[in-house]
Amino acid sequence: MEPQCDASDDDPDASADPVAVLERIAGLRARIASPDTTPGPVLPLGVPGIDGRLPGGLGLGLPHEVAPEAAGDEAAALGFVLALVARRLAGGPGEALLVLAPGYPLPYGHGLAGLGLDPGRLLILEAGSEADVFRALEAALQSRALRAVAGLVSEGLPLIAGRRLQRVGGDALLLVLRPPGADRPNGAATRWRIAAAPALRDRFGRAFGACWEARLDRCRNGRTGTWIVEWDPAAHRFGLAEGLARHAPAAGGLHS
Repeated sequence: MEPQCDASDDDPDASADPVAVLERIAGLRARIASPDTTPGPVLPLGVPGIDGRLPGGLGLGLPHEVAPEAAGDEAAALGFVLALVARRLAGGPGEALLVLAPGYPLPYGHGLAGLGLDPGRLLILEAGSEADVFRALEAALQSRALRAVAGLVSEGLPLIAGRRLQRVGGDALLLVLRPPGADRPNGAATRWRIAAAPALRDRFGRAFGACWEARLDRCRNGRTGTWIVEWDPAAHRFGLAEGLARHAPAAGGLHS
């Protein structure tokens, strides 16, 4: 069976002209070597010290991977993901989708509300398999109808699935939460590691909001760092815990 050249899909005569085929291949190679770096829409976290290390914020339409720092930090990582979804929803009307792989428990309404996330704006889908999670995320992005989509998976973000999701693009916040120890090469624009931190307390000693140690250990076109991050569920705003933020050296940590 003779191999087919994709160039013929765009130019009916290209398959009959070897020069045209070579020119198209050269053009594709040039595009790969020098990808379009025009910045797209982002979701700022609202903390200059963090947004300055990101390309202004989390790129919308790009996959962002979140994982617990270690066993026992699963709830903290989920809370961080839901806080990001809540911040995205606070920016305008619309809904978000949470897709769960088999084995993940359903979030409950009181916990969602405690993070400032309106349960009435969150659609939850229990997928039958890991592959179904990524199919659902891809279909959700293609619909252009949601402000945020998040997948909770048990085996990590595969490279091919990450590329498929990135090709869909759009302006939805795209998050993938995986368990610790499921590291695998993928095309995530950022990779976060989240650990629990002591809860915030008001002047009366009562706990409120949430607090995490957030480690950004990969950032395309940005720099890595580690911060103690506070979350205000009423204002849908992140902040840095006073005196506890830790940053990577300014000259290092550049990732592409």
